[in-house]
Amino acid sequence: MSSATSTGSARPTASGTAEPSPSPTPTLTVTASAEPAVRSPLTGQPVEQAKPVLVVKLDNTRYAQPHAGLDRADVVYIEEVEYGITRLAAVFSSHVPRRIGPVRSARITDIDLVAQYGRPAFAFSGAQRKLFPVIDSAAFHDVSPRRGAEGYARDFSRRAPYNYYFDGRVGLQRAPKASLARDMGFVFDDAVPPGGLVATSASMKWGYASAAFEYRRKAGTYAVYLNGLRAGAEGSTTGQNAATVVIQYVKQEPSVFFDKGGGNTPHAETIGTGRAVVMRDGLAWKATWERPSAKAGTTFTLEDGSPIAFKPGQAWIVLMDKKRKATVTPLTEPKPSSPPTASATPSPSPTGSASPGSQ
Repeated sequence: MSSATSTGSARPTASGTAEPSPSPTPTLTVTASAEPAVRSPLTGQPVEQAKPVLVVKLDNTRYAQPHAGLDRADVVYIEEVEYGITRLAAVFSSHVPRRIGPVRSARITDIDLVAQYGRPAFAFSGAQRKLFPVIDSAAFHDVSPRRGAEGYARDFSRRAPYNYYFDGRVGLQRAPKASLARDMGFVFDDAVPPGGLVATSASMKWGYASAAFEYRRKAGTYAVYLNGLRAGAEGSTTGQNAATVVIQYVKQEPSVFFDKGGGNTPHAETIGTGRAVVMRDGLAWKATWERPSAKAGTTFTLEDGSPIAFKPGQAWIVLMDKKRKATVTPLTEPKPSSPPTASATPSPSPTGSASPGSQ
């Protein structure tokens, strides 16, 4: 703030005496200092304030398409379950839709995965009985139907069991003490980091599931494909898209949990350290992920130890058994005068379909 004042000069009067001239009205100039925008630690994008976290477990077979609310998630995880199919764990905080689904059941991998978000609300359709004691001692607020049906509803225009939907706002009302979004160790920057190789396509396969990501230069994001289909978003024509794609290689072993049909549930270890590939803006970097404890977030660093910056927006993180290998192409040096272009649409992959005994 600055103020300007000046002293007026005298002028003669009729009597010959001097009378001071009126001084100009002082002016006041206020320099506005913009308040720094609050940035979500989960997306790097502006938010009004820190908000509570809700994690929802979703089906990931072709019958689940198009997903409701998934395009509003901050972070989306892909994890393997029984029979070589996959499920999604969607993390919501910046935006919490009134319709999210189709909701499916929890697995042992979710226990550690969700813990890094503090004590968030966790919505899932159910779990095998043997897993209940683990869930009851886990670090989240259980807002599953087991604790009350508020917010859940069947959509009878869809095929069961892929028709179970959840009102996320009701879910947070049921968990008033859910943790606020916090620093997860993610770093965001609009500027593209140096040193990346051209990577316009990534694909990964499991026994009866697949995922692929194709860079769209005009949008600046990766189009998501699930089980050979362009991943749809209910109420949107743009489908599912990722600003950043992370392939996080994890140690994955059989667990003590089996479904009704005898299928074993694998356990992906998300505490520890391992290799990763981070993709954004049509480029890819080799990285290392590290998470020292259940309560700690996951950091991703380059070979020199510096953090790799995600692109602000939604991140998709694929928990990939380190015994498998994702395909990332073309992994060539970028041309200085030419930005990377999108490669061809991926070919259809096996349809993800679970055994009738799978939850």
